[in-house]
Amino acid sequence: MIDGKAAAGTGQQVVVADGGGQVAPGPPQPGVRPQTGVPPQTGVRPQTGMRPRPPSFLEQRWPGPNGPARPVVLGAVAVAAGVAAFFVPFDRPGLGWLVAVLAATAALVTAGTRHRDPAPDGSTPGPASGPPPGTMVLPEATAGTGVSPETTTRPGAAAGSASRPDATGAPGRAADQAAAPGRAEGRAPRLAPGRLVWAVATIALVSVGYVRAAGWLFVLCLLAAVVTGVLAVVGGRTPLGMLTAAWITPAAPFRALPWAGRGLPRSGPGGSTVGRGLATVAASVALLLVFGLLFSSADAVFADLVTGLLPEVSVGATIGWLFRCALIGGGLLGAAYLLAAPADLDGLRAAPAQPVRRLEWVVPLALLDALFAAFVLVQLTVLFGGSAHVLRTAGLSYAQYGRGGFWQLLAVAALTLLVIAGATRWAPRTTRADRLLFRLLLGTLTALSLVVVVSALHRMQVYADAYGATRLRLMVAAVELWLGVLFVLVGVAVVRLRANWLPPLVVGTAVLALLGLAAVNPDRLIAERNVDRYRLTGMIDVQYASRLSADAVPALDRLPEPLRSCALRNIALDLPVDHVRTANLGRAAARDLLDLSPTGATALSCPTLPPRVR
Repeated sequence: MIDGKAAAGTGQQVVVADGGGQVAPGPPQPGVRPQTGVPPQTGVRPQTGMRPRPPSFLEQRWPGPNGPARPVVLGAVAVAAGVAAFFVPFDRPGLGWLVAVLAATAALVTAGTRHRDPAPDGSTPGPASGPPPGTMVLPEATAGTGVSPETTTRPGAAAGSASRPDATGAPGRAADQAAAPGRAEGRAPRLAPGRLVWAVATIALVSVGYVRAAGWLFVLCLLAAVVTGVLAVVGGRTPLGMLTAAWITPAAPFRALPWAGRGLPRSGPGGSTVGRGLATVAASVALLLVFGLLFSSADAVFADLVTGLLPEVSVGATIGWLFRCALIGGGLLGAAYLLAAPADLDGLRAAPAQPVRRLEWVVPLALLDALFAAFVLVQLTVLFGGSAHVLRTAGLSYAQYGRGGFWQLLAVAALTLLVIAGATRWAPRTTRADRLLFRLLLGTLTALSLVVVVSALHRMQVYADAYGATRLRLMVAAVELWLGVLFVLVGVAVVRLRANWLPPLVVGTAVLALLGLAAVNPDRLIAERNVDRYRLTGMIDVQYASRLSADAVPALDRLPEPLRSCALRNIALDLPVDHVRTANLGRAAARDLLDLSPTGATALSCPTLPPRVR
């Protein structure tokens, strides 16, 4: 504290700060000694205060944005929710799903775009104005107490206070915001390239609904799109980070409500901004309704276009639209909240486990390798010995042998991945001998597991040749191929002794396998395999073929009559009329083919089929 003599001796101007923060210059008062405050009372122990609570997990990893939501973000979310609720056909795959995800992507890109808020007066943001350099600031004494706070400000005190740690030893809030520009108000961090890849994968998965008519395939793609969408918005490269992303995503819409409320426009000079916005919307709807009805009555083609775009207006449909709009809007609002201040999940890892002794993990893995080696030798004998060896040793047909152990081999392949993950977590790799044993035992187990995967695929091939192709058999074969790719990736990780790149690739290869399955058109592939089998053996399951989707129509059209009509009759009856929202390329191709060659079978001509075609 500098008294009045010191201030007078310096010849500097004395500035008095009032309680409102205004700086008022005053003339120097030489010879007047300011009040130094009330002396401390003896015998009174000062209060030290309570120790601050340590920050929680959410405060550390997901503090959320500092400022309110931008109005443009709220508007984009509202428009995208309305478009998605209007275009999405919940009863079938169609173009509306792709339109909805594109609208949602545009809204989230708006929420994740970097920007800089201008100063309130429209000028460029800069340092706050204050007293001129070298001026001492004397806060005004507290009224009625005679107590004067510290009367001088030392050079660099403001800068030091901004970066000085608090009582917990953590950096101050101001320094934390300055060090993390992505968390500062008015800024959104730039997305990593990996998250952009997840966004593209999400759009690709949803676009399957426009290309393929198989509902079961589109459901799988939607489930995978939810996973990739969460990874695109939240992030996460480690297993714990991905699990945390799945956990905080449902909580984001609830945390976003106060953030969105602070961003709503307030009343302006011309009245309520929200009310004026609603009036604008009402006027726009009225104009579109009046002129749209006039144009529809004037031209029949335009009337058909409007009828295809607009759904049936009823009380139930309106309530359903409002419910869908609120549900989709809540999800998009939560995603925008996450993009405004993303959670820090990329470096989130599980605590290191206590490694076990060498004997405790080497012996089990060595015995498991020996068991796998014995099984692989038997499988090699089967693969190269032919069906005669199987019939001679097992007393089964080749098809029965292939069907018998497929599911067990699938379980073995999945459990082997868990064994490798456990060994990676608990096996020590500190010494050169540990690393050598780790590579040898796990590398051997991975290579033998690949042989098990090949054996399982061979069994499924034999089973499908004997009994025909089905969706389940095709799906399981695709899973086996994916497991084989995983074992190759695991083998590379074992050799390199690094697996931090593996978790994203596990999800990525699963997405690629699903997109590859959609690319080969599974229902059509199943129908083609069964039609080719019918031409060789004279056997086909027509009832199963009639339960396939419209994607199978071009392949089933190759069957002779009456099998063709029996297989296509149910598909033709269930083929709906599509509009713009429900447009689908697979159903359109099937409809064109059936229009050229209608089915001629009746319900009475198909139930009883000869034994050779069942």
